Amino acid sequence: MIYQQDYFTKFTFYDAVELGLFSCITGYYVLFFFYFFLMRYRTSKRFYWLCFSFLFLALAVARIFFILYYFFVPELENQISLMELINLLMFTYRMATFFTWISISFIMGVLGVLLFPPNKELIEIPTEDNSLKTKIIYFFLRDKVKLTLRVILMGVPLVMAILALTLPDELFMDPDIATTYNLSIQLKTVFGYPYGRFIYNIIMLPLMVFLIPIIFLYLAFKTFGILRRSYTLNALGFFLYFAGRASTGIFDALMWYNAKAIIPPLFIILALLVFVIGNVSESLK
Repeated sequence: MIYQQDYFTKFTFYDAVELGLFSCITGYYVLFFFYFFLMRYRTSKRFYWLCFSFLFLALAVARIFFILYYFFVPELENQISLMELINLLMFTYRMATFFTWISISFIMGVLGVLLFPPNKELIEIPTEDNSLKTKIIYFFLRDKVKLTLRVILMGVPLVMAILALTLPDELFMDPDIATTYNLSIQLKTVFGYPYGRFIYNIIMLPLMVFLIPIIFLYLAFKTFGILRRSYTLNALGFFLYFAGRASTGIFDALMWYNAKAIIPPLFIILALLVFVIGNVSESLK
């Protein structure tokens, strides 16, 4: 049984610093959700702002589960059975990964609206130009085709989110957990990393680090004025956010635990500041 007078036994000073920073970040996520949902989506009814607001809500939920996984669940080691502890660790990690990819799905929803905006008027192929190139261009300009492409963009991260809930522990468990708790599970690894985590953290996350900012930079290049400024700052913001996420694993691998506690959260806080600067202009409504 867990009592109120039980003290934390695994916390270090830098764990407390890291927990404090990520708790602040979670609070900012919630504030951003309410701001963009109430001040942007409620007044404009634009799908862009709906996705942008729920992006931060999903990030907040994901961060709560990460906080439980890294800081609170390990403290239950002597309070519950080993099997319950391992199941709880895996549950919190799966849920954190699930909501992380739900947030990426919302990012793709934002990009889908920007890359494939709905047509304001009916588009017809000019009868005087029947070339294959023209037919292809006008095919992708159709509303139904644009909607399909937006659904595909949001669907791929959604599939990744669902897979995070279904992959077996052999493909998704942190090797440190198996070592720390002396588990008999046989992990299926590549370069010492479980296949599932390898795909999510070594392949897909770095892909997002470059893909999402590059798309925003492309949009910035195609526009001008306040939109160019907003897209450029969004590109920088997402790059800083994903750099902060990726640097956590890098510092972990290098065993620079003090740097891991401070630098990644500061990257994310800086990213949030950039998002504020890039999206608060009334002209963007």
